[in-house]
Amino acid sequence: MNILVTGGSGFKGSVLIPKLLKDGHNITSLDTNWFGDHLEEHSNLNKIECDIRDIDNIPMKGIDAIIHLANIANDPAVELNQFLSWEVNVLASQQICDKAIKNGVQKIIYASSGSVYGIKEELKVTEDLSLLPISTYNKTKMVAERVFLSYKDEIDVICIRPATVCGYSPRMRLDVSVNMLTFQALKNKKITVFGGNQTRPNIHIKDMVDVYRHFLNMKDIKSGCFNAGFENISILDIANMVTKKINSEIVITESNDPRSYRQDSSKLLNTGFTPRYSVEDAINDVIEAYNAGKVKGSDESYTVKWMKKNRIGL
Repeated sequence: MNILVTGGSGFKGSVLIPKLLKDGHNITSLDTNWFGDHLEEHSNLNKIECDIRDIDNIPMKGIDAIIHLANIANDPAVELNQFLSWEVNVLASQQICDKAIKNGVQKIIYASSGSVYGIKEELKVTEDLSLLPISTYNKTKMVAERVFLSYKDEIDVICIRPATVCGYSPRMRLDVSVNMLTFQALKNKKITVFGGNQTRPNIHIKDMVDVYRHFLNMKDIKSGCFNAGFENISILDIANMVTKKINSEIVITESNDPRSYRQDSSKLLNTGFTPRYSVEDAINDVIEAYNAGKVKGSDESYTVKWMKKNRIGL
């Protein structure tokens, strides 16, 4: 299969693409490389350094499917330049979908976010609950979903709503909860927890990329949205899990982030997907990578810090 992956050198893309290549696919990776090129050369990989807003330079002739990962990710990064974020996360998504249809692409798998639900008190947050996004990032993801699904009569559209992704990646992120708390313990022997009682769903990055592969291979699947999160754990409980592996102190401070929600991924599980990894596995992976010198805590691992330092989008 000929597959276009946007954001191919990012946190998820740099784990996903090597697996797709092993599956025997021909891959075109599109990325601005703001955070570096983290993909090794391969005979079946065509790497293009390009902004997804530059729609005329995105090749789609002969492409069978698109996995759309590229976006301005997380709430603080979006707040740096909301105009840029609406352009990248929403407008560019619409242009990609429109061009995909014109070029005969059969399927788009869109990386949305579980944060589109906002604050929910329900024990099981399923796909049929209302979306109440509370940040600009959440809103761009919700609107982009609506844009993609407006084309569902012309192209198969699968919107994945991931939980917080954790674990090691060549394009490492240390601004997501499990990774951040584990790195703090490793480096400082102290973990700072903001609030701590907020419950968040989590998904190991290896399971995350396997979700994309799962839907890539599925035929006759009805267009729609699917949650992808398997462990609903409080931030404090994650910190306690880390301290069982790394002798460290937990310091609790006040938080201005009230988001607390759980995900129910029964709809995904009912398609035949089976998760194989856990938050504990992710903690172990980060520890192993740190001890091997692969995780050093460079500015590139922190989205906002890196964007500010390099004046990206500012």
